Amino acid sequence: MEDFESLYTRYYRAVYAYLMTLCRDEHLAAELTQETFFKALKALDRFDGRCPVNVWLCRIAKNALIDAKRKNARELPADAAPEPPDPAQTVGASLEDRDAALQIHRALHRLPDPYREVFWLRVYGELSFAEIAGLFDKTESWARVTYHRARAKLKEELT
Repeated sequence: MEDFESLYTRYYRAVYAYLMTLCRDEHLAAELTQETFFKALKALDRFDGRCPVNVWLCRIAKNALIDAKRKNARELPADAAPEPPDPAQTVGASLEDRDAALQIHRALHRLPDPYREVFWLRVYGELSFAEIAGLFDKTESWARVTYHRARAKLKEELT
């Protein structure tokens, strides 16, 4: 197993991108990425290697996000609504055609889970179908089918 600094350098972007797909909030994703690596450092001696490191880190990240959402739900007053993320900053900022990017972004966020998450993990997180399957505790075939259905739904939405 590589040392922790190497793990951090190698997987930081992937974990951050994964969290962005889930929460679409740059600040929260950055905070949770740091928390993910802190938790991973504390649990490194318990990592048994049964799954790839990036899958292990993404599981920690997903659990950190779930914990953060639970905590925020308890802290927010009943009438408070969270501020929606700015879609132009997440997807459209890196694309030249902002109108098309915004249209794609909207279509992506209209996809129901798990299609949206699987699509983002495959395209932006650059995870293999086996790694995606590991995150969901499903088969590789499930990951492939879900990804292809997500693509079909996006194409249908954009035409």
